[in-house]
Amino acid sequence: MPRTLITSALPYINGIKHLGNLVGSQLPADLYARYCRARGHEVMFVCATDEHGTPAELAARKAGQPVAEYCAEMWQVQKDLADGFGLSFDHFGRSSSPQNHRLTQHFAARLDDEGLIEQRASRQVYSHADGRFLPDRYVEGTCPNCGYDRARGDQCENCTKQLDPTDLIDPRSAISGSTDLEVRETRHLYLLQSKLRDRLDRWIDEQKDWPILTTSIAKKWLHDGDGLQDRGITRDLDWGIPVMKSDVPWPGMEGKVFYVWFDAPIEYIAGTAEWADATGGDWERWWRTDKGADDVRYVQFMGKDNVPFHALSFPATLLGSNEPWKTVDYLKSFNYLNYDGGQFSTSQGRGVFMDQALSILPSDYWRWWLLSHVPESSDTEFTWDNFASSVNKDLADVLGNFVSRVTKFCRSRFGEAVPDGGTWGAAEEALVQTLATRLAAYQAHMDAIEIRKAAAELRAIWVAGNEYLQDAAPWATFKDDPDRAAAQIRMGLNLIRLYAVLSRPFIPAASDAMLAAMGTGDDAWPDDMRAALMALPPGHAFTVPDVLFAKITDDQRDDWAARFSGTRD
Repeated sequence: MPRTLITSALPYINGIKHLGNLVGSQLPADLYARYCRARGHEVMFVCATDEHGTPAELAARKAGQPVAEYCAEMWQVQKDLADGFGLSFDHFGRSSSPQNHRLTQHFAARLDDEGLIEQRASRQVYSHADGRFLPDRYVEGTCPNCGYDRARGDQCENCTKQLDPTDLIDPRSAISGSTDLEVRETRHLYLLQSKLRDRLDRWIDEQKDWPILTTSIAKKWLHDGDGLQDRGITRDLDWGIPVMKSDVPWPGMEGKVFYVWFDAPIEYIAGTAEWADATGGDWERWWRTDKGADDVRYVQFMGKDNVPFHALSFPATLLGSNEPWKTVDYLKSFNYLNYDGGQFSTSQGRGVFMDQALSILPSDYWRWWLLSHVPESSDTEFTWDNFASSVNKDLADVLGNFVSRVTKFCRSRFGEAVPDGGTWGAAEEALVQTLATRLAAYQAHMDAIEIRKAAAELRAIWVAGNEYLQDAAPWATFKDDPDRAAAQIRMGLNLIRLYAVLSRPFIPAASDAMLAAMGTGDDAWPDDMRAALMALPPGHAFTVPDVLFAKITDDQRDDWAARFSGTRD
């Protein structure tokens, strides 16, 4: 049995995520996890909330809560929303877990033993108004590279350039907004990534099938300018993983914590350990190549802004430890989803966030549109016109209408059981061949994680059934040849079961509804198309399901467009 490890970039704890965050990591990861399970893989699908660093502290301060209390509350909110979207994590953990504390401290100690950690004096921004040093993300200003005026002190969200706070133009405190800042000396631990540059370069060259977006970003960070830079892995914060070594404070690092971008990716491993502690499973067989992980295929999903940390910094931690850790085999990265001519904005209330999406439509509506428009090769634009059109055409007209027509016609002419009588003819044989060809293409795209192409093939499979039904016209055939109509409608009912099985990675709730209506728990993947289209035998009982997908009206579309428009920049 193939074994597949899947991780999704960790969502920050600081609030509810918008649809762009969802489609940039968690949702496509879930699609792939569901597909791999359907194909018989043993899957470990892990995610967690990213709870350390300045986003957590700032959000807790704004909410008027202790940061630990805020993180615990928001973990539950994010877990509930993940469940609402049908994200099938084997474990959804927390980067503040004891397991992540232990592993993060372990990796830092190992890297130090390997000569890859150095304590350096650095100059850091100090805010007189706040009475404290400001970690990178507590400093905002204008990016010197692209001119974006809300760049953070560690990285510009707009152009993804790695920054130091002192690089920013017109810097200000993210806490108070004060510009009364000065640069003072402090000391931090640095991971000597520059010593690993050649090794990382060779390792990336070995990944022959990575997406161009991923490798281009990684290579840019390795070779542009002065190349891969050493990176500070500690911060002056109260909330985080204490800088410890051998269970005692690291000399010279008292009162400091590890940098969030050092500990967050380690949570992938720690999250699997959390799962193991809860279930009695063995986490090492997924992560240690000396414990069986050498036969695991490890796939990561993330937005392009996270690529440098996952293609370079996290591998530097794993490879630099000189221990037998499993490194990523395929890193699937995505461009950005934009919202109706601009960007999603929490502060401006612009765009659709996960809780809002579920409040107006079931999750499958969103899952289908987002996955069929996933920003793989370029940025994608969400518009309400396109969303409504896609839902109405693909889900309501093609899939939903097929299910309704077949089941209602059968009930009215043959009753609520698969009809007997008649045999396959040339049309049915041709359909079997068409679907077998389409299925092979669908599987090839899913195996390659070419999501938009896979969605197009799935829709084509739905369309093939509609075309067959339209040409067969059992409602007309029934008048002169009821047996022939019975064979046609029997094919239609089996197509519904087939659609449920093939569609589950994209629209799991609707797939479950179709299987329930067909009165079967048989969700076996169709290795033999002919057998799959005979899975429901004559006499097998079914029910007519409720409407799978209601059409979006023009009034609904216009109302939602106005409601989520926010304030334009």
